[in-house]
Amino acid sequence: MKKRLRYFLQEYFGFTQRESNGFFLVIPVLVVLALVPKGFHWYQHREARAQYQEYLVKADSMFQAVKEDSVARYARVNRSFLAKDTGRWEAYQRKQATLNKMDFAAADSVVLQVVPGIGPTLAARIVKFRESLGGLHRKEQLLDVYGIKVPVAKRVFEYFTFTPAVDRYLYLNTAGIKDLAAHPYIRYGEAKVIVAYRGQHGAYARVEDLLRIKILSEDWLDRVKPYLKLEEAPVDQ
Repeated sequence: MKKRLRYFLQEYFGFTQRESNGFFLVIPVLVVLALVPKGFHWYQHREARAQYQEYLVKADSMFQAVKEDSVARYARVNRSFLAKDTGRWEAYQRKQATLNKMDFAAADSVVLQVVPGIGPTLAARIVKFRESLGGLHRKEQLLDVYGIKVPVAKRVFEYFTFTPAVDRYLYLNTAGIKDLAAHPYIRYGEAKVIVAYRGQHGAYARVEDLLRIKILSEDWLDRVKPYLKLEEAPVDQ
């Protein structure tokens, strides 16, 4: 092999015997010089990797120690804090913010809007109905307000107390047609009949006398009766 290579160098490159021998001496030196940096780099990399692994082990150990110390310190502080303030914090948690409840009869259209589902229009309609009626004597009467739904009507009395309160009455023996017809439970035709019957038969002796008017039913009377009172018939001079 060496002879063939020497022949190749002499034949194609014109090397002499001496130059060929020198070439074979130089080649190993060049190979060694080329491998030395790579070997040095590999050695350095191995040392650095070993140091890095050692650093990771130490860092992990330090981190675990700090973590355990922090957890223990937090537990001590937390126990001390709760021991001092538990009563106050639990009392705050139990305490619920509440609104002052007022009577439904005193609520105006602004205050009524605190109830979910009641806006300005419906609130004004409720107040107008209550005033025209002369007050509510039963909670369920709120359903007679146009546009109100059962869940909203029930919700009203979660925010307001209710006391039966009729503060204005119709006097059967003196009220005119317009006065009677202004009441939400009495239509104009019914008002005319009530006044006409009174004109024909004289003053009513009791509220139940209205049932002598055949078009008026007991259900109708039960509905309107809380708002009716009698007055003595006027004395002729």
